[in-house]
Amino acid sequence: MASVLGTSTAILACRSLVSPSSEPAIIPSISINPGQGSGRKLYGGIGIQGRKRRHRFHFAVTNVATEVNPVEQAQKVAAKESQRPVFPFAAIVGQDEMKLCLLLNVIDPKIGGVMIMGDRGTGKSTTVRSLVDLLPEIMVVFSDPYNSDPEDPEAMGIEVREKITKGEELAVTMTKINMVDLPLGATEDRVCGTIDIEKALTEGVKAFEPGLLAKANRGILYVDEVNLLDDHLVDVLLDSAASGWNTVEREGISISHPARFILIGSGNPEEGELRPQLLDRFGMHAQVGTVRDAELRVKIVEERGRFDKNPKEFRDSYKDEQEKLQQQIGLARSNLSSVQIDQDLKVKISKVCAELNVDGLRGDIVTNRAAKALAALKGRDKVTAEDIATVIPNCLRHRLRKDPLESIDSGLLVIEKFYEVFG
Repeated sequence: MASVLGTSTAILACRSLVSPSSEPAIIPSISINPGQGSGRKLYGGIGIQGRKRRHRFHFAVTNVATEVNPVEQAQKVAAKESQRPVFPFAAIVGQDEMKLCLLLNVIDPKIGGVMIMGDRGTGKSTTVRSLVDLLPEIMVVFSDPYNSDPEDPEAMGIEVREKITKGEELAVTMTKINMVDLPLGATEDRVCGTIDIEKALTEGVKAFEPGLLAKANRGILYVDEVNLLDDHLVDVLLDSAASGWNTVEREGISISHPARFILIGSGNPEEGELRPQLLDRFGMHAQVGTVRDAELRVKIVEERGRFDKNPKEFRDSYKDEQEKLQQQIGLARSNLSSVQIDQDLKVKISKVCAELNVDGLRGDIVTNRAAKALAALKGRDKVTAEDIATVIPNCLRHRLRKDPLESIDSGLLVIEKFYEVFG
């Protein structure tokens, strides 16, 4: 990142944040001015017809000059290097279904996350945590605990909205998408947030201390062994996943903040089933099996041995592949909006869902989104039937009604119905 961020006045529709290396990077801040206008709102540069009973705002970009402290930059680099080394995503052998589901969710977070179920010791947690290196950067309001999006009022915290209403400038910065681990033993206060005891004792004021849901906003929330999660935490996740907001009522404090996250869970089906309400909140479902090929098993053991012996050298050996994959993801994210899917394919997707008696419409929506993300990942601007065939088992298998007498895997039922409908 350049050491000095320059000043600029621009229209919000100009999203480009990339500057030549010889010039300072330009990051705009946003002010919002109430007024009577054409009855349209500009959300991130896109005109949207204003709804009734809501105030109309005009967004404009005001100039901002934020100096980045070189000492802070050096501290960030040092902190990154001192972190526990993560196994490279590109080095993971096999498990293509799980890796694809994770990549598609990074490309389009609105898919809704992944539920990974499989045998113990198959690399579920390792694969999810290796995703950290591939996560792209997003624009957030500087020092905001909720990672507020400066371009989207619906993804802003209360404090940021108040600043905008007062006409104050917002300092913004680019940061990597967060991955937050939710431990099984976490308390509800730690997950949702609670009263700030330090401020209460020192300043005598009631203040809110954000929890894990605030940290995970616009990022990834990972729950290992999700089928062992306590029911009261499951209820909290269901509430936040449904509304996209977390509401906290604590000791006289009532506060709401955005909590939109990609929910990733992993678990072993032998340890118990997941509640249907929570299972339905996962956009995709990946099944992971133990690798049976002897040569692949040997390769996995050897790669793990190399990593344990010298993590830095092992990670460096996959640096080029990791960077190539990261660029591919970035390109797919930028091209996602231009990917089209034919009406005929949309109808056939819905027909498959209807004939499989899938409850609700989440299956239709997620299948459409996942197929578009896969086409973008492959560098195409049009979805094919092959794309749909690849993703539809992962989008629908966990939404089928379970028949205790049925011995066939639900993914195979989806595939059979797909070929029956698509011919």
